[in-house]
Amino acid sequence: MRKIIHCDCDCFYAAVETRDDPTLAGKPLAVGGRAEQRGVIATCNYEARAFGVHSAMSTARALKLCPQLILLPPDFTRYRETSRRILAIYRDYTPLVEPLSLDEAYLDVTGVDRCRGSATLMAQEIRARIRDEVGITASAGIAPNKFLAKVASDWNKPDGQFVVRPQDVDAFVAALPVKKIFGVGKVTAAKLNRLGVDTCGDLRAWSLAQLAHEFGSFGASLHRLCRGIDDRPVRPDRIRKSLSVETTYVQDLPDLAACRAALPALIAEFRHRFARANEPRPVHKAVVKIKFADFSQTTAECVSALPDEGVWGALLEEGHARGARPVRLLGVGVRFVDGPTESDGHGQIGLFDDAPACDDSREPENQTTN
Repeated sequence: MRKIIHCDCDCFYAAVETRDDPTLAGKPLAVGGRAEQRGVIATCNYEARAFGVHSAMSTARALKLCPQLILLPPDFTRYRETSRRILAIYRDYTPLVEPLSLDEAYLDVTGVDRCRGSATLMAQEIRARIRDEVGITASAGIAPNKFLAKVASDWNKPDGQFVVRPQDVDAFVAALPVKKIFGVGKVTAAKLNRLGVDTCGDLRAWSLAQLAHEFGSFGASLHRLCRGIDDRPVRPDRIRKSLSVETTYVQDLPDLAACRAALPALIAEFRHRFARANEPRPVHKAVVKIKFADFSQTTAECVSALPDEGVWGALLEEGHARGARPVRLLGVGVRFVDGPTESDGHGQIGLFDDAPACDDSREPENQTTN
């Protein structure tokens, strides 16, 4: 039986800003892009959330909801330094730390002797150290697996923690809304609700075959998670699955021609980031992401080991045809081959050489991101 802690700092970017400027305390605060540049909110504090502001909301909308909102640009240098100090605290307790972002991580403390072996006491101690040594607050969830620990960390936010004991797993999960299941976004949650499924307990009435019929390969995950089953280990060496860049434009790109004109600059930015990443695994797919003016979005991708402007251009045309309206955001990227790279003598692909035309192997639009 594993003992997993999921730690998540409260309003991380906003908390760092308030720590460094105490005059911001108690005022509605957000970190994000400027409204006139089509910016979005990266995070906001609880005072701003009281007005309905939330992350991923357009800054213009946030300012309408909360005219007194204090908007600050992100300072990733300070955020990364703060993150480094927090990760050092985590690693004092276990080497099995899997960062999910700058402010969030899983810790496997199974068999750790500190705090008399109690994961609950370790979480309390970790949170106290983050508060005292770093100057911000964190919340934690403690459970037998990653799925439940992540759900539990949201239970008593901010500056709190919640424990799901092994004997309580079945009842706890049965009462969970299906939107809490890892991988269930708005589209999938709405479909489940239309099918009469509101909680994980409701979902347990569906067989594996029925779920596979309705949701494809994701059906197996639904079948496991609605029963609280999650065997994923905490991976300190978590592997990057993809790499991409995207740009939100100050003015909507009015048509496909304008999108095509914007593509070379985006690809140049991607190549710069790709070179810095020094990713050893081969590229498997090319990806183009499009967000239209009405905020609907689509992703087009195809198998391609050496994507170039022609490959991304073809995907742009395919994706744009699904909406055929002005575009506010474009992104290009790649997905890497799953698993470790075999030593085959070829090394990393160049991405600067000529690439073959995109083949006919297309995946459907991803509708389950959350």
